[in-house]
Amino acid sequence: QVQLLESGGGLVQAGGSLRLSCTASGDIFGLNGMGWYRQAPGKQRDLVATITTYGSTKYADSVKGRTTISLNSAKDTVYLRMDGLKPDDTAVYYCTAIYYYGDHWGQGTQVTVSS
Repeated sequence: QVQLLESGGGLVQAGGSLRLSCTASGDIFGLNGMGWYRQAPGKQRDLVATITTYGSTKYADSVKGRTTISLNSAKDTVYLRMDGLKPDDTAVYYCTAIYYYGDHWGQGTQVTVSS
């Protein structure tokens, strides 16, 4: 069983920054990477960024250049830093742990960017 504990988020002013973190616990054997997705009201869940345990990263075009994803040294906690936040960044942000057999998901954390 894998548990994901997310923290961060909340209400942020446009132009501000946020830092989300997510820690995986339980059976982390076979973890290939971690990442963040987001879902705005009435829209599908979309990729924000992912990182493999080897450090290879992938970013959505909409956040590229103002977002950094990273893993801690134990490779069980993923961080997401976003700068230059826009109202369009408002969404529920979901952490994912990527395994060779599939993905696990966190409960989600709300990020609201006020204009």
